[in-house]
Amino acid sequence: MFSVSPRCVDTKPQDMSATKGGLVIFTANSNPSSRELGRRIAERLGVELGKVQVYQEANRETRVQIEESVRGKDVFIIQTVSKDVNTTIMELLIMVYACRTSCARNIIGVIPYFPYSKQCKMRKRGSIVSKLLASMMCKAGLTHLITMDLHQKEIQGFFNIPVDNLRASPFLLQYIQEEIPDYRNAVIVAKSPASAKRAQSFAERLRLGIAVIHGEAQDAESDLVDGRHSPPTVKNIGAIHPSLEIPLLIPKEKPPITVVGDVGGRIAIIVDDIIDDVDSFLAAAETLKERGAYKIFVMATHGILSSDAPQLIEESAIDEVVVTNTIPHEIQKLQCPKIKTVDISMILSEAIRRIHNGESMSYLFRNIGMDD
Repeated sequence: MFSVSPRCVDTKPQDMSATKGGLVIFTANSNPSSRELGRRIAERLGVELGKVQVYQEANRETRVQIEESVRGKDVFIIQTVSKDVNTTIMELLIMVYACRTSCARNIIGVIPYFPYSKQCKMRKRGSIVSKLLASMMCKAGLTHLITMDLHQKEIQGFFNIPVDNLRASPFLLQYIQEEIPDYRNAVIVAKSPASAKRAQSFAERLRLGIAVIHGEAQDAESDLVDGRHSPPTVKNIGAIHPSLEIPLLIPKEKPPITVVGDVGGRIAIIVDDIIDDVDSFLAAAETLKERGAYKIFVMATHGILSSDAPQLIEESAIDEVVVTNTIPHEIQKLQCPKIKTVDISMILSEAIRRIHNGESMSYLFRNIGMDD
């Protein structure tokens, strides 16, 4: 009688270049600065980028021409968000559809920063744009999505395909431990109660204290602008049945700015998922300086840094802004030396390798809780 030894399942990262055949990697972005992440991923996997032409015609229409066979292959389309976000989306959709009509076996989108992710809730008479975008991607032919640090994890439910929402926090935590001297004297700061969970996650992993800034002006994501909380106007009260007395919500008032937690004589590390409009970060930095913090860092996954953000950061009390390369920001770094970049191509490469080889993705989500 033959004895069969149990099969060992190795969940540790393997050699990046150990991929099966039939793998094609495309970059869908016509902006040269946005293709750098794709080149890094392809280099780690030991493959060359697929041949494709993506360009804008004179009438601003997007044209995609795939120049090699993708029949029966796993196609990974890496798309980073450029300044022209709508063109970026069209490039992705057209390339996905082109691969679908060219009989690709699987079409996996690698979109480190999911655009329109802040528009994931109903705003009065607006729309849930991220749901619309998810439907468009699925309709075009996407069979799987790899993304990173969605603004709201519930966005995964907008898709009817598998979604892997990777985390950049291990890379940012490593940066704190290796690049910030005396980080043991630091405190993790949430610039608003909305980001307290993220700050708590960082603080618990680094065994540091936490502080929360409360009393800022309400942002666009407050419940006050949700259409379901809108009371009827006074002139329409007469239309309500006389026997009904609907209680109205008491309007919110902005309390004085307070810092819950001790930051005096410490390094303050503000953490968030996106840094775009920097006004709230600058206000938080000024508040922390007034409370005695002697050095201020800002850590975020996605550095959009639009408009005059680099100049404002350079002139502010912030000592350093650390973001990942989910979004290209080389121009902003030239304008502001305080901006530093953490490379996350390693985890994206490993995710691509595991999906292509049919391996478990659980290793990439180890020690990640429900609130992370």
